[in-house]
Amino acid sequence: MIAFNARSTWTIYKREVMRAMRTAMQSILGPVLTTVLYFVVFGAAIGGRMQSGMAEVNYGAFIVPGLLLLTLLGESVSNGSFGIYMPRFTGAIYELLSAPVGVAETLIGFVGAAATKSLILAAIILTTATFFVDYTIVHPFYTLGFILLVSATFSLFGFILGIWADSFEKLGIVPVLFVVPLTFLGGTFYSIDMLPEPWRSVAMVNPVVYLVNGLRWCFYGKSDFPIGISLAMTLAFLAACVVLIAWIFRTGWRLRA
Repeated sequence: MIAFNARSTWTIYKREVMRAMRTAMQSILGPVLTTVLYFVVFGAAIGGRMQSGMAEVNYGAFIVPGLLLLTLLGESVSNGSFGIYMPRFTGAIYELLSAPVGVAETLIGFVGAAATKSLILAAIILTTATFFVDYTIVHPFYTLGFILLVSATFSLFGFILGIWADSFEKLGIVPVLFVVPLTFLGGTFYSIDMLPEPWRSVAMVNPVVYLVNGLRWCFYGKSDFPIGISLAMTLAFLAACVVLIAWIFRTGWRLRA
């Protein structure tokens, strides 16, 4: 059994973080600029004419958690998938597999770096949002914990996606066709309670609805669903990703393809 090697973990983590910093214009400023445009259009421009679904929260502040999650999910998946896909694409994965590095070190290194980048983006977006909308965070500790949990969970999911993909097209198809649409339809810009039936029941099948509402509860103490449901859904998805990754490393599926 290979003992946990903190130095190997740090090496992988540092390399992945430095790779992200080398492409900061695309990987950090791009998502932030896109989110700023949402704040300008939906927050400052037309926000005063729309209802948020929360009497005490204006529309501009209402959409902050959803817009944050929109960027967080997309970037976490992309960071996690690209980080492991590139070693497979260049053949460097064989050096990693032959090195005395265990599954835990590999996951903490790659997924930790992807989650770190997502947390940096979250901090920049929340700071930038203060220039456009007046929002408050009722539960800052829970907000930080929930953002960290979501970032780690979807970075793990991206890691799986990066192992599954055998082309750059497949690498981008899941975020574009599934993650982004589900987030837009997950209550980012509206409350689920505002939807008539049967659309409200249909929306509740969307798992991202519970993530958006979980983060919204952390911000304002109110949401369409209890925070326990949102937390349980996130932890269940995290556990599923961990189990699948354990199976991948045990069988070598796609890693040596």
